[in-house]
This record gives sequence, C-alpha cells and structure tokens, in this order.
Amino acid sequence: MSVARTWAVALLGAEGEVVEIEADLSNQTPEFKIIGLPDKALGEAVQRVHNACTNSGIPLPRRRLTVNLSPASLPKHGSGFDLGIAIACLATEGKMDASSLMRTVHLGELGLDGRVRPIPGILPAVLAAARAGRDRVVVPWANVAEARLVGSVEVVGAVNLAQVAALHGAEVDPRDDDPVELDDDHPPVGAAPDLADVIGQCEAVEALVVAAAGGHHLLMCGPPGAGKTMLARRLPGILPELDDDAALVSASIRSLSGSRVVELSRTPPFEAPHHSASVAALVGGGSRTVRPGAIARATEGVLFLDEAGEFTAAALDALRQPLENGSITIHRAAATAEFPARFQLVLATNPCPCGNYGIKGGSCTCPPAAIRRYLGRLSGPLLDRMDIELTLSRVSVAQRELDVAAMTTADARARVMEARHRTRRRLVDTPWRVNAEVPGTWLREGPAAPPPMVRRPLDAALHRGGITLRGYDRVLRVAWSLADLNGRPQLSADEIGRALYLKKGIAL
Repeated sequence: MSVARTWAVALLGAEGEVVEIEADLSNQTPEFKIIGLPDKALGEAVQRVHNACTNSGIPLPRRRLTVNLSPASLPKHGSGFDLGIAIACLATEGKMDASSLMRTVHLGELGLDGRVRPIPGILPAVLAAARAGRDRVVVPWANVAEARLVGSVEVVGAVNLAQVAALHGAEVDPRDDDPVELDDDHPPVGAAPDLADVIGQCEAVEALVVAAAGGHHLLMCGPPGAGKTMLARRLPGILPELDDDAALVSASIRSLSGSRVVELSRTPPFEAPHHSASVAALVGGGSRTVRPGAIARATEGVLFLDEAGEFTAAALDALRQPLENGSITIHRAAATAEFPARFQLVLATNPCPCGNYGIKGGSCTCPPAAIRRYLGRLSGPLLDRMDIELTLSRVSVAQRELDVAAMTTADARARVMEARHRTRRRLVDTPWRVNAEVPGTWLREGPAAPPPMVRRPLDAALHRGGITLRGYDRVLRVAWSLADLNGRPQLSADEIGRALYLKKGIAL
C-alpha cells in the first residue's frame, strides 16, 4: 500500500488526543519529511527512524516518504511518535496487516539501534487512547506496568522495532535485544510520621483533623520550634485513601513529571517546594514541552509551603486561581495546557523574619518595616481563601507534661473517615464530595442553610467588616465539618462560633 495509517497520542497538559499518522510513498526524489506541526524533537525523528529501521534489518524505501500527523493544527511534542512513524513508513512498502495498524496506538522513542526507549506520560496517553475507543496500545517494554494500570486496553510491550513490525505481519526476524530499563527513582520508604509525635499542641491537632475532614486550607503562624512542619507532614496520613479515579489522576501527573509509575498509590501526595521556588516551579511550564509544577503534582493531596513569608509575592499569588478553580492553565505562544490542581494548601510562616515577634520571652530585632514587608507577601486575597488560621506558640514544660494521651494518626484518621461518610450522605444528591467544595449559595440558601438565629454571629462579623462574603462562606464550610465530626445533622451556634474562632487564627 502506498499510504499507510496508524495512531499515536499527542499530550497537551494532562490531556491527550489521538493523532493519526499517515505515511505516503511516492515515486519522486528520495526524501523523508514530517509535516503536521511537529516540534524540534519530533522533527529529528527523521534520522532516528531512518537509522533504527536500517539497523533492525528492515530499511526504509528509497523513495519519497511524507508523514502527516493529523489533525495538523494540533501541536505535537517529543519523541513518543517515533515508533508510530517508523511502523507507518515501513507499512507503505512492506506486507503488514492494515486492520492491525488501524486498531493499534504506538507510543515510544526509537534508539539508533532499533530498540524502543521509555518516554514520560505513558499513563495519560493510554487513558486518552482508551477514551478514543482504541483497544490495543504498543508501549516500550519499560513502561508496560504503567500502561497496564488502564485495564480496558490490550497492552503490548515492545523491546525493539522488529518485534512491533512482526506483530503487524511483517516478514522479519525479531532480534533478542536487552530491553532499555527505567532508572529506579523510588526513594526508600520509611515509617510514616505519627500524629502522636506532636506534643502540647492539642488545639492545632484538632484543627488539623477539621481540615482533613472537610478538605480545608490551613495557615499556621508561629515561632520556629512550635511544630508547624510536624503538623503539616502528618496531614496526608489522616486523609482517606485515594479512590480509583483520584489515584489515576495522581499517577498520570507523576508520569508526566518523568517519575516511574508501576502501581496506583492510594496515599495522597505531599509536595513541599523550597521557598526559593520560582513561579514556574510552582505553576509548571517549559519552553518546548509544558511540564506540571508543584501545584499539579499535589493534586488529590497536600501542597505545603513552609516559610511562606520567604516565597515571592508573585509565587504566592499564583495560587489564587487554582484554589478557586481546581485547575491550573498555562498559556504559551503555541498552545495552552491545563493540569488538575485539586489540593489542600497548608501555609506555615513565622510572625517576622527572626521569628520572635510577639513571643513570650523572645526578643525581636526586626524593624517594623521589615515585619510589615515580611507578612505583606501573604496578600489579603490569598488569606481570604484560607479556611483555618492558627497562631501557634512554643510548647511549655507544663503543656508537655500534661499531654499524656496524644491523638494518634489511626485515631484521627478514623474520625476523619466517619466525618466524611456523614458529609457524603448529606451531599448524596449533589456533585460535591467534601465540605470545601460546596458553593456558598448552596450553603446560604440551600436546603440545609442555617436559620437566622444560628448564623447571627456570622452575620454580625460580616456587617462589622471582620470577614468578607468569601470568608463568610468558608466559615460555613468549616462549621459543617465541625458538625460532621460531632455527629450533628444540623448546624448550631457552637459550630458557627468555633468556625469563626478558627478563621480568626487564635489558638488556645
């Protein structure tokens, strides 16, 4: 056949689109050309494919080969199209089963020796192929475990190009090559930190449980040594395990980041970028291929910004859109990429650059202008999106000695699971899963809206200007989480008052 067709997948952000690869063989001056908006890496596939075919014992036809990637208006990036381009080109002259080619999606980079090399983003690419109705995917041998996480597709692992050509009926002897392996980037797994290690911060531990029960964002302000980092690192342990959909989303983001994915992790991810991180490191980006940043990698888990006052104001303000929308959109000249960004934000900051401002027994040497500038990086709009604000103090000897029955992670997680079950039963006929997702109009005017007598303290705070209307809704969400933890079907003045107390940021 002079025109052969098969399929590959173009990734743009976390979403993929199936791309048809057309190869045409014509009797003109020998040339090999790829059209259809390829990037630099994809344009270099000409030489990789040519050498890989020759070294596999199945050289390309010595005529004009034109490869079109359709839809042509969609930007294509990376070397993952190599395998599909090579198979389509060989099928223009070789004897291959056209129906087999048309039902198969090919993903993988070719080495000059013909071996198939692993690529990032296999999981979202296979998911895209499955959604498009394709039932067979050929992937590099090193990516087989990742691809088989999508159970509705037949996955074929390929060591070299000759094996793939033989799969489609080509008369070629497959070589017995050593497969290209992936580096093992899994860090050694240690014991998960337990909440019982936190001593003397009962109020903060209780606030952490409330945040976990409702999926609320949390701000902790206190001096060094108060336990802010300890508390934040124990939040993933008290969150419920990820369901199948959430685990697939989290694994897809890890795959796009270039991490090795061999199984679906049920533990919510935890991202803690350094305070020197740039806006691009948080949001994601790239000049050629758009990669997810810390915001996207924390999807379905926790994003912890320690020393939040040290981050640039621009980096912190970049959080505002994903906090509201649950996604992050990255605009580039050639394309727009979108990643999921459903995470719990935990901020920890000192009260001043030296950390001793307002601390009993501490001596702050920071000038007033430095303190204002330090805390001013946490803008009003960002603080307004925080559900719980806590001011922590250092643990005293008396508090340490009295804290003999600290809450364990297992106990806290059991409370969180029970509260979330109550939340789901209450929201069973709605699209929302946790209290933090419920819109303000439903909270204020829906079937479970609190009566005027119950919300009177909240109305008074709004009237005085102590909170905004956005803050009003966030207090209601926290109040419902408190009610779920207490096993109450309706809001009472106690939950409203406690939620207001947590929003003001004063710890007992």
